[in-house]
Amino acid sequence: MKKNFKVLSLLLVLAFASCSFTSKGYDNPDKDKRLIELITMVIERGHFDPIAFDDEFSKELFSDYLEIVDPVKRYFYASDFKDFQKFETSLDDQLKSVDISFFNLVNERVLKRIVEVKEIYRDILAKPFDYTVDEDFDTDYEQSQYPKNKKEMKERWRKQLKFSTLTNFDDIYETEKRAKEKDPEYVMKTEEEIEKEAREATLKSIDIYFNDNVDDLERDDWFAVYVNTIVEEFDPHTYYLAPRGKESFDQRMSGKLEGIGARLQKRMDYIKIVELISGGPAWRSKLLEVEDVILKVKQEDEEVAVDIVGMRINDAIKYIKGPKGTKVTLTIKRVDGTIKDVVITRDIVELEETYAKSSVVEKDGSRFGIIDLPAFYADFQDYKNINAAKDVKDEILRLKKEGVEGIVLDLRNNGGGSLPTVVDMAGLFIEDGPVVQVRSTGQAKEVLTDTDKSIVWDGPLVVLVNEISASASEIMAAAMQDYKRAVIIGSKQTYGKGTVQNVINLNSLLRNNTGDDLGALALTTKKYYRINGGSVQLEGVKSDVQVPGRFSYIDVGEKDKDNPLPYDEIDAANYKPWADYFDYNAIIAKSKARMENNEQLKLIDENAKWVKSKIDNTIFSLNFKKYKSELDTNEEEAKRFDAISDYKTNLTFSSTSYEKALFAKDTTDLEEKRTRWHENLSQDVYVEEALNVLEDLNGFLIGKVAAVNRVKK
Repeated sequence: MKKNFKVLSLLLVLAFASCSFTSKGYDNPDKDKRLIELITMVIERGHFDPIAFDDEFSKELFSDYLEIVDPVKRYFYASDFKDFQKFETSLDDQLKSVDISFFNLVNERVLKRIVEVKEIYRDILAKPFDYTVDEDFDTDYEQSQYPKNKKEMKERWRKQLKFSTLTNFDDIYETEKRAKEKDPEYVMKTEEEIEKEAREATLKSIDIYFNDNVDDLERDDWFAVYVNTIVEEFDPHTYYLAPRGKESFDQRMSGKLEGIGARLQKRMDYIKIVELISGGPAWRSKLLEVEDVILKVKQEDEEVAVDIVGMRINDAIKYIKGPKGTKVTLTIKRVDGTIKDVVITRDIVELEETYAKSSVVEKDGSRFGIIDLPAFYADFQDYKNINAAKDVKDEILRLKKEGVEGIVLDLRNNGGGSLPTVVDMAGLFIEDGPVVQVRSTGQAKEVLTDTDKSIVWDGPLVVLVNEISASASEIMAAAMQDYKRAVIIGSKQTYGKGTVQNVINLNSLLRNNTGDDLGALALTTKKYYRINGGSVQLEGVKSDVQVPGRFSYIDVGEKDKDNPLPYDEIDAANYKPWADYFDYNAIIAKSKARMENNEQLKLIDENAKWVKSKIDNTIFSLNFKKYKSELDTNEEEAKRFDAISDYKTNLTFSSTSYEKALFAKDTTDLEEKRTRWHENLSQDVYVEEALNVLEDLNGFLIGKVAAVNRVKK
């Protein structure tokens, strides 16, 4: 894999070295134009499936860029759009000629509109809102049109601000009610006083947003957004890392995450939680979940929360992150529509907390092991000592010492990582043979193979996955499935990411750099395929035993992203499934039968459908009584799903002897973290079924050995 990347880099360097950059490009001090020329050439020559710079591309870029700059249509007017529209089919030509006049026009206009908008929102928030009026606010911004005049623009902002202030109003109102319940002598604030306080909080929040974030944006920041929009037209995983963004990327790779221990992603106008870091403060608190939307952020020494809806993700992270030991209050919106305030104490999350860990569980007189793997991590500067395959091997050996009769490999929420690592890891469970196939455009496929004939674990194996399991997780699950080496339990299908990226330092490609830092580009250069020839791209890995989950009806996979690469197939590799290991179909049939009669899973499925219905509802009342009634109804309906989190199994989990020996000399609360993890496992219906399957597999092997012995006698 490294060899292929070096070849790609060499070709790109040669391409740039042989180019005589014109006055529009390299010799021109205008960094923006130089970056455009560099980016377009890299992506045309290096992308796995480069699309043509034509009118169709231009239309998509035009639409996507305006949507990113003004997703809620609260800056631009219809007249602005008309001015922009003359470029709709010529952006491809601009890129070819290194012309950035479209960007200049849009950027100048948005900066002008931002100045005007400040007057609009301050004027609106200077007057009381009437929450007795029957009117609605639609959050489906894609269906809205650009305002035709200042009157329409002001009305759009009025409804947006009224909706934002409504949550403040409700928070203050509920605080007053609780104070009254606690002390009957307490004199509650009037609705007029509550309304004014809520409105002032909104004003302070939005002022902070514009003053601390929007006004701080430099031309480079705006231009980076434009460049990123260009490259994301090729696929969802090709993206531009501006110098400031690259610094953040390098910091994430350094091994420490300071803050709440959650990975965030911008989706439309909202900041969503896409991963909770194992062992981190958010994970430990049990207060946050993947897919929660963060609406507001309040520091412990401040009275007013900052509204981060519509904020750039890097700006939002500035408010959420903070020094170890400080507290932050997040106003979150659950996938079911309920809104809550949660308090998280920030901490430093060490990379070690995302490493593999294992546990032993007793079930009906048998001992089984579970290995949790949050990511396919690797340190390529010290690969021999730091990689997920090595750590999983170590955990298997520790579990074998405990006398386990089967192992569960938990890849749920594992977003992937190192390709060489997954090949090494698959080799722990098979004798030898192909694990994954990789193909670059115009080149013969490469079959990545386990050549080590040793098998670390040849016993019963179950792999747990869900809709968030992606990339290397899908390679692992697919290989185990194709070899019929393990039973895959989980969602209908995994994420569906079948592409490989390389991060290219753009500065290293220039022979005579002027000293400007041009950042980096994460570029999709390859596609990987199962050993049976199929791709996981879009399709994911379909579980042998499909069980409902909280994301079952929500669009979270690759197929739901913009511009995904298509599904395709290649010839199968030469491999041989495990013979006479177990009756694969019979084991799966038994598991499916159990799942169909499992009341906990039925409730999870009902909850997933209910959540989907709430997500589809985009219209909210701006009448407080109706808004409050809808909120109360949601929370009341949600109570019937409390049994999901109250579920208990009769299983008891414990650490391995190796880990118990570490507890006595540990200074990082390892024992507490493991206790918390074991509590979660004891409430996990999916783990419970995985252990049932291991029991079936173990019984099959015992029966097979007995049959063999009878024949021998």
